[in-house]
Amino acid sequence: MITQDSLSNCRFCCIVSKANGEDPIGSAPTYEHCLAMEMGLPWTEKRWQENPVLARAIAFIEKLISEHGIKIRGQLLVPDKEYSCPGYTRLLYYRRAAKLFARFEKYEFLIPDSEVGSFVMALLETLLQSPTVLPDWEQYQQQSSHIRELMVCTDGNVDVACARFGYPIYSKLRSEFATASSGKLRVWRCSHFGGHQFAPTLIDLPYGQYWGHLQPEILELLVWRNGSVTGLYPFYRGWAGLSKFEQIVEREIWMQEGWNWLNYHKAGQVMAMDEPDEEWAQVRINFSAEDGSIKGAYEARVEVNGSVMTAWDSGDKQPLEEVKQYRVSRLVKVN
Repeated sequence: MITQDSLSNCRFCCIVSKANGEDPIGSAPTYEHCLAMEMGLPWTEKRWQENPVLARAIAFIEKLISEHGIKIRGQLLVPDKEYSCPGYTRLLYYRRAAKLFARFEKYEFLIPDSEVGSFVMALLETLLQSPTVLPDWEQYQQQSSHIRELMVCTDGNVDVACARFGYPIYSKLRSEFATASSGKLRVWRCSHFGGHQFAPTLIDLPYGQYWGHLQPEILELLVWRNGSVTGLYPFYRGWAGLSKFEQIVEREIWMQEGWNWLNYHKAGQVMAMDEPDEEWAQVRINFSAEDGSIKGAYEARVEVNGSVMTAWDSGDKQPLEEVKQYRVSRLVKVN
């Protein structure tokens, strides 16, 4: 059991990471599909194993990844008294609809609790066929494409740092920003999605942007986008539409292009890389305006720029590990 005394003596991984200057960029998960589902707490390992819906879904997701190469993530959401509906479970499904894209396509369903297992399996099975809709479940579909979803990790079961530092950020976003959004923003507590050394962490969907080391004073810029994008530089973990080195380059481009960059359709490619040491990589990011009026690409070189010590987990006896840090040494815009 975690006590107040144990917390006061704990060496939090995110405190070590931030104090040592670890850059969170390049740490965002990469995927083509994301399924987020409401489920009440607690999210213990025993419950994961004993819940037949979860156990079956997890097994099928692992099959999709290992046997079919489908990149998919699953997230759990804590039910919210304002958002949730008794007797029903809300599910948010996001998918990458094209090679070049700006944001994930969103589908939302409000499913009777008794049918959740059937729906989840139906949805997962369709990923092998790439459909545009689930016709048998249209009666439960909700029109919420105008709603932006912010998911803050507060999952202390994986690492206590997420609960300790994630909950205050969630609380501020939920009470202040969601309330002021006129129904255009929902804020959720969600399950772990990696990188707890960067707590507090957040997912911004449908944009697919990941954030870490969050501070209360930068939330207004992150949510309302009412200032220079450069203020978000040290908090950006990357975009889920790109891989590690592509994410590192994309941040530099975004800082140059400004907020309009989020509306461009994008795709990345690692042209060459130093393997297995990953000392450098050559990256290309293609982009175009939604209407095709603007097209181009950036070519870049990413190189190791020293290293820092970090802690993968919180605790007074956790070892520190050395991790490489990177910089973009060359960035050229081409037609």
